Amino acid sequence: MSKLVAFVNWCLEWFRRPLPLRALVAFVLALIAILGALGSEHIPGMEPCELCLWQRWPYYIGLPILALVLVFWKQIPVILRIGLTLVVAVTFVVSIGLASYHAGVEYRIWPGPSSCTNLDEQLSFADLDNPQAVERVIPCDVAPFTIFGISMAGFNALASAVIAGLLFWSALGQWQRSRTKSGGGRSNGAYGSSSVSQ
Repeated sequence: MSKLVAFVNWCLEWFRRPLPLRALVAFVLALIAILGALGSEHIPGMEPCELCLWQRWPYYIGLPILALVLVFWKQIPVILRIGLTLVVAVTFVVSIGLASYHAGVEYRIWPGPSSCTNLDEQLSFADLDNPQAVERVIPCDVAPFTIFGISMAGFNALASAVIAGLLFWSALGQWQRSRTKSGGGRSNGAYGSSSVSQ
């Protein structure tokens, strides 16, 4: 029981303290994006294609790392914290590339994987007697819907760019803060007034 009380007190203390807003906003945006993608699977006609699944990997990798950085922000050495923040930022740069590639396939700017594009041309009447040949494949070159002409992949590219930008900005703020402290600047505690925006 005492351990449970100690854990609850630790959680309350964590929520009470100032948070690194840039990294926190990036985490919330990424969490909303991946939960939206996972939830959309249950909407008829919104099943993910092969390229959609590829785009989820940066979130699967980056979100847990960023969550650990946020939870242990005070305990992690500054140089390690900056390094992990940059690792997640680069992960979302990769996400920008994956999402942009998929958007280009949807807009027919460049060809996509043969396994999920031009499906109408790949099946013949002879294939209709073969259940394995007609196994449902979600096309990568057809956007389920667009908003203002932007597909889900396009929105993912934009969201990933915002997330990556916030994380690079956070890393810069952490580095500037560490230089100020090492140079004998005025300290305002473990987080300080400037670290609240990191």
